Amino acid sequence: MTDFAAIDFETANECPSSVCSVGVVIVRGGEVVDTFYSLIHPEPDYYQWFCQRVHGLCAEDTDYAPIFPDVWAQIAPLIEDLPLVAHNSRFDEGCLKAVFKVYQMDYPDYTFYDTLSASRRHFGQCLPNHLLQTVAAACGYDLTRHHHALADAEACARIAMRIL
Repeated sequence: MTDFAAIDFETANECPSSVCSVGVVIVRGGEVVDTFYSLIHPEPDYYQWFCQRVHGLCAEDTDYAPIFPDVWAQIAPLIEDLPLVAHNSRFDEGCLKAVFKVYQMDYPDYTFYDTLSASRRHFGQCLPNHLLQTVAAACGYDLTRHHHALADAEACARIAMRIL
């Protein structure tokens, strides 16, 4: 796969629609050609302690951030006609569908590929697990800011370029 957009969401709480940050990495011809990162004002607008512990974001970080439709208006032209790639794509695709529904936006039925499933097929039992940071390391990428949406999207892109 040489043309795709790797995407990662972080959420504020247990609701899939509560995206509070997004990272996107655009790959064309097997090369990273663009990146995008934004904080997002989550909906519903509250932070669960567990989520805060994972990614370090809190209400103060996103109180004045743009809402999802404004952020997606910047992302949509970047990913037009590209398949989306995520590590554990069920999570990210679920978030995307949920937040589209909350804002009553028409969902364009994006095609998703999953680097988690691809890792299980490619590496099998050669890895101790198939967590993003483990697979990224196996693909030669040092994921130092895990759970920052852009860093995770970059790791996913590197994995996809190696094993998809």
